[in-house]
Amino acid sequence: MTEAKLYQPLFDYIINRSALQLNDAERALITDAFKPRSFKKREYLLRVNEVCKYMSFITAGAGRMYSINADGQENIVRFAIEQWWLGDYESYNLQQPSIYNIDVLEDTEALTVTHAAMQTLMQKVPAVEAMVKEIDRKSAIATQKRIHSAISLNAAQRYQTLMETYPEFLQRFPQAMIASYLGLSPETLSRVRKQVLRNK
Repeated sequence: MTEAKLYQPLFDYIINRSALQLNDAERALITDAFKPRSFKKREYLLRVNEVCKYMSFITAGAGRMYSINADGQENIVRFAIEQWWLGDYESYNLQQPSIYNIDVLEDTEALTVTHAAMQTLMQKVPAVEAMVKEIDRKSAIATQKRIHSAISLNAAQRYQTLMETYPEFLQRFPQAMIASYLGLSPETLSRVRKQVLRNK
């Protein structure tokens, strides 16, 4: 794959999120800052107590961020697929140890950027700064909706919301992981799925 083709999804993403164009010099700065990496299925990008050193822009594949409770149960906080970012924002921005694990669920290709490199890009490339602000805005909204779902919606409503918002998750990830993401037991999710299908 040529360098131009490798980075084009990222260029398109930045342009779409920032509503600004990128000139050749800015594209060169971005290409220099983002490093292509390949991850094998189940490979870890981050483990608990490590500092998140880079954010990954996924060009192919999928991953998840999760914690493990005292009973050894996985609690999935976030999924990420193509054109999504994968990383612990808190650990990355504060450069503090993470409370999460991050691994990939498929063989995955990504463009990765360190915190220092991203800060430099934000100073030199207006479109990158605008993109980051837009990501922060949408992330805050998504987090608020996720909290509302967890504390205010019943199991069926959570599943229905997921179907409407991220239908690709239901095709892409195992039901046990979907249950974890929704904060449900696998048995409850199975019952809810049957209920939703009956009501269609």
